Amino acid sequence: MTRRPLRIALLASSSYPIRQPFPGGLEAHVWSLARTLGSDGHRVTLFAGPGSDPGLGCEHLRVRTLDLSPTARSDTSMPSLQFMHAHHAYLQLMLDLATPLADDFDVIHNHSLHYLPVAMAATLPTPLVSTLHTPPTPWLESAIAASARLPRFVAVSRHTAAAWAHLVPDIDVIPNGVDLHRWPQGHGGDHVIWFGRLVPEKGPHLAIEAARRAGLPIVLAGPISDTTYFQTMIAPSLGGMVTYLGHLSQPDLAAAIGAAGAAVVTPVWDEPYGLVVAEALACGTPVAAFARGGIPEIVDTRCGRLVPGGDVAALAAALSETMGLSRTAARTRARTHCAERPMVDAYTSLYRSLAAPADPPDLLPREETA
Repeated sequence: MTRRPLRIALLASSSYPIRQPFPGGLEAHVWSLARTLGSDGHRVTLFAGPGSDPGLGCEHLRVRTLDLSPTARSDTSMPSLQFMHAHHAYLQLMLDLATPLADDFDVIHNHSLHYLPVAMAATLPTPLVSTLHTPPTPWLESAIAASARLPRFVAVSRHTAAAWAHLVPDIDVIPNGVDLHRWPQGHGGDHVIWFGRLVPEKGPHLAIEAARRAGLPIVLAGPISDTTYFQTMIAPSLGGMVTYLGHLSQPDLAAAIGAAGAAVVTPVWDEPYGLVVAEALACGTPVAAFARGGIPEIVDTRCGRLVPGGDVAALAAALSETMGLSRTAARTRARTHCAERPMVDAYTSLYRSLAAPADPPDLLPREETA
């Protein structure tokens, strides 16, 4: 039986557009989910920073800006302007979803890290599911603790679900997935790659040091999200065995990953999932990583090596082994554990279960597929 398309609102960051090159893994994830849900025939509406990819074919919920008066700006209670802009954008969004847009959606899927979608979920007539892309933060903990009626929560890994279990004991786990067609298997090479946001918590300086100790050239790719950190910890190492490729579009990044013999993943925090690991494995590139957060749920001994967090000497020693692992095994691991289709199907099933009272019985026969 053919089921009717769903009307889905996806909430992302009010500051960053959902377009390439992506500011981070969360934006890449939302882009991929919106694209596939739309291809499946659902009507997707996106809330994100201005300038999101028009090729997604989504409708858009406008980010409302705030023009504070000089008196308000000079008040002693005035927080940062960035905080106020985000607060106003999500406050207006949630009020809109509660009243003028109350009948426009079957389900609302929150991917933002802001507290208001969680805190105000009980005011909505539409079911809201919120994916936890982060370890516990004070603002989100406060929103959850203060809510009389919580939304449905999903965690991107078992590790992240366990981290939130003190407040939300019933959390679905739906690991992130990548489109294997967009991350093709490469032939490898004699150097290693580190990619992601160039920020202290991702530890690219540790990847450079591990590669140096292992005697391997390393290339880095990603946005410079912390200029001071980049100038003090990364830039002095560039040249010779260390190359910065810049902030690459997805096709160029996939080619760069596929051309490397191994990917180095060096979080100095508990990575909620580790999307860079899934992307590397999809490209057939084995992974040497710190065993932090959700990464051990993805990497096994056939596709990579894990070492204790922060142990650069162990990581350097693991790199030589990792370079020799099977690229086919890495790609197979991505296919069985990191593919996009199971993720989208799991979310779609969850959407339908939440929207069930408004979802009429199937009326049309399902077409046979080959």
